Amino acid sequence: MEFKDYYATLGVKKDASQDEIQKAYRKLARKYHPDVNKDPASEARFKEIGEANEVLKDPEKRKRYDMYGSARNSARQTGAPPPGWEGVRFDFGGPGGSAGFDFDEESGGFSSFFDMLFGGGAGRGGRGAGFGGFGGFGGPGGPGAMGREGSDSEASLPLTLEEAAHGGTREISLVDPETGERKNLSVKIPAGVRSGQRIRLAGQGARGRGGAAGNLLLKVELLPHPRFKVEGNDLQTTVNVAPWEAALGGEASLATLNGEVTIKIPAGSSSGRRIRLRGKGLKPSGGEPGDLIAEIRVAVPPELTPRERELFEELRKESSFKARP
Repeated sequence: MEFKDYYATLGVKKDASQDEIQKAYRKLARKYHPDVNKDPASEARFKEIGEANEVLKDPEKRKRYDMYGSARNSARQTGAPPPGWEGVRFDFGGPGGSAGFDFDEESGGFSSFFDMLFGGGAGRGGRGAGFGGFGGFGGPGGPGAMGREGSDSEASLPLTLEEAAHGGTREISLVDPETGERKNLSVKIPAGVRSGQRIRLAGQGARGRGGAAGNLLLKVELLPHPRFKVEGNDLQTTVNVAPWEAALGGEASLATLNGEVTIKIPAGSSSGRRIRLRGKGLKPSGGEPGDLIAEIRVAVPPELTPRERELFEELRKESSFKARP
């Protein structure tokens, strides 16, 4: 069974941190995803990248993989497997050796090498990999092939501000990256969910082999809103007032997430003054709602009637107010 260098597949060093591994995986996955890259070879490359990440992102799997690689190098140098690895077949390629192996679609897209290390049976050469007393691995003389649980998958879930605030049910359609199949799911959106939070759909992730499927994690992304800006649990908006309303005070209608309300404009309000409506912001699950903060903007008529111009000219003559020093 030919050795697969997962570090080389992701283009990282053997001592790479978990963060470096994930950055490399995300970059390559975006580049070779079959939905983006139409090269016929991209699908196989995408699966290789996914397999490498499946091992290296998991500290326990990475440890087992590194131990196998160390034992393989020892066998290459000495011609004999190290103690405890006598039943393992190390294939270094070359004449008479394995030239590689294909992805086994029935195993969820992972290669025979992966199966040999993490619970599969015999490889393509027809020989099992007995790991002696190294628990958790299959093969002759071992505890038998173990089922492999599916890994968790993640996808983005764009929501409007109203959907996130009020909750509800959303129907979504996703494409399985392994099979290309499209599946429709009904997602329950909890009221008060925030951007960056994840909604977990049990059993809707990657399929396992003899084990349970992983989970699907939907990462919430709030879509830009034409009226409100989100700041924590608070909402920010603007309210336009006429010059005479700003000077004399008055009332104005203001939209909130739960309908319109009437607010008072204090006399002498300049642009930039803020009016705070307590409890009219976003309500987190189990927490207190934030506030709605409306910023006043003084708006002037784009065109003046003759009478309006006359009155403004009169005001300019009569007023002693200086807007600038």
